[in-house]
Amino acid sequence: MHILRTRFKKEIVAEFLPPSRMLKENKVIIFCQGMPSGSSKKDLLEFFSKKGYWVFHPRYRGSWESGGEFLKLSPHQDILDIIEQLPKGFRSAWDGKLFKVNPDKVYLFGSSFGGPAAILASGYPLVDKVVVFSPVIDWRSPSKVEPLDQLGRFVKTGFGEAYRFPIKNWNKLKNGKFYNPIAETKDIDGKKIFIIHAKDDEVVSYIPSKKFSEKTGCKLVLLKKGGHLSAKNFIKKSFYKKIRWFIKE
Repeated sequence: MHILRTRFKKEIVAEFLPPSRMLKENKVIIFCQGMPSGSSKKDLLEFFSKKGYWVFHPRYRGSWESGGEFLKLSPHQDILDIIEQLPKGFRSAWDGKLFKVNPDKVYLFGSSFGGPAAILASGYPLVDKVVVFSPVIDWRSPSKVEPLDQLGRFVKTGFGEAYRFPIKNWNKLKNGKFYNPIAETKDIDGKKIFIIHAKDDEVVSYIPSKKFSEKTGCKLVLLKKGGHLSAKNFIKKSFYKKIRWFIKE
């Protein structure tokens, strides 16, 4: 299956696929990826396209192929910008073909760094459900293996131009107000959100996810083992079954 590419708001590059079979409704999935990580989610796109979904995998502004400056804006704004443009139209980068999608349902799937993007965008009226693996819920919660300062230096040194940002942007993550779901619990509808986290995750602690669930009433599954759960789990049979039932509720 040939993966298509487009650009939203002149800056946000996204891979996408239309549904390979039509459903009664236009259902959209947008993947909010972790970072730093590879820039392609071909298996995920193909899997959900075959299930009848429009699927999109954007690169946040200032990362990978996208224009702009990373973390100048909260990454969840990139997701909202995509949702708003879908009915207005977007063109395939290869041949200029115009696509327009009037979504009946919008689902946001995120993991790790992308968890806050999905959760914070959940307040948009068109977003129906959010499913996240091992999300960062509170940037002030220390990581055993990826301390925030060290991670920022590593991204700039190890990934170079894949992430383009001044360190002041990265440091905004420390203040507890920027791109930080735990600070927004009063404005979040927990009924839309499903979190899956493992207790032995040493990259992102499960404790903030537990606190977030208690404050918002979101659905939470805590696994005894599993480590830091990545986006590939969306298509694992055991998890997909749970996800399918949640988004149909």
